[in-house]
Amino acid sequence: MDDKSPCNDIDFKIDQRQYTHTQELINNLPYIVMMFLGAAIFVKSFGGSVWAYSGAIAYLVYAIAGTLWIMVFICPFCAYWNTRSCPCGYGMIAAKFRKKEAGKQFNEKFRKNIWVIVPLWFIPLFVGVPVIIRGFSWWLLFLLAAFVLDAFVILPLFSVKHGCKACPQKNQCPWMKPKTNLSSQ
Repeated sequence: MDDKSPCNDIDFKIDQRQYTHTQELINNLPYIVMMFLGAAIFVKSFGGSVWAYSGAIAYLVYAIAGTLWIMVFICPFCAYWNTRSCPCGYGMIAAKFRKKEAGKQFNEKFRKNIWVIVPLWFIPLFVGVPVIIRGFSWWLLFLLAAFVLDAFVILPLFSVKHGCKACPQKNQCPWMKPKTNLSSQ
């Protein structure tokens, strides 16, 4: 295989589907919605103060930095690196930051680095839930419910049923790896 091959020495069958920028944007919408709902929870929880907007901006910066972290530390090990077959478009962007890494280290790199973004799913809850307990707000309840629905239902379901579905590395991925039947071991 040549250097431009998305696999180098990775022995996966690559999905040849090509995503447009519009499709990539649509595929990223659940994450983008989660980012902005999380930021809105900061603003509502702290009453529109300087701290509210500072927290919201910090959360958005963290979410964007987390996305870049994924591109730099996971994407170079992905079979879709530098291809239009990456459903979220990260693979093409990652190629601008780092060269392709050879080998079958995707599982290890994914498992090691995914935890960088996991707090994004919980920080808005740690901010909003205590505030709503101290002083009920329908608007904050709506934001929290929308955040939970998006972050814990829509985003994972969308990823698993769409983005991860045709991934050539799904059998090695900690998210998608088929669960082994304990009774057969």
